[in-house]
Amino acid sequence: MEQNKESTVASLQAVKRESGKSYNQLAKETGLTNVYVAQLLRRQAQLKPDTAPRLREALPDLTEYLMREMMRPPLRSYDPSLIQDPTVYRLNEAVMHFGESIKEIINEEFGDGIMSAIDFYCSVDKIQGVDGKDRVVVTFDGKYLPHSEQKSEHMLSRPRPQGKQ
Repeated sequence: MEQNKESTVASLQAVKRESGKSYNQLAKETGLTNVYVAQLLRRQAQLKPDTAPRLREALPDLTEYLMREMMRPPLRSYDPSLIQDPTVYRLNEAVMHFGESIKEIINEEFGDGIMSAIDFYCSVDKIQGVDGKDRVVVTFDGKYLPHSEQKSEHMLSRPRPQGKQ
């Protein structure tokens, strides 16, 4: 399965490259975020039926096979050696360095919980800093998910005494 994913991703990347379009252009044409478009073309997200026509219009060289593959649930994975890439390493380093403070602020503002990585939006933007130099803005926009108190009476899979049904 991994070999099929690799060849599919290589084909998807070739279609994008041949189109000459950037992820930002494709995002604008499809109504998706730039990161989500990249996720689709790396088989890390599933192409939804309502979005397929817009992606096909933006990338007309996508074959029927590639469209069908993109509509299948993906095997979300990553190459562990990817951490060696300086950009990925720095992103990981930033999250690790700021993570404890981010967690503390989430807990302070929302309560005991986490940010979803499923109900999640991500984008990468380029802005000019006050010093005139280019800056990278990575936006993580995830739904807040509170941790629940685990009461046995709320557990549907737990057997109930005969009289309490």
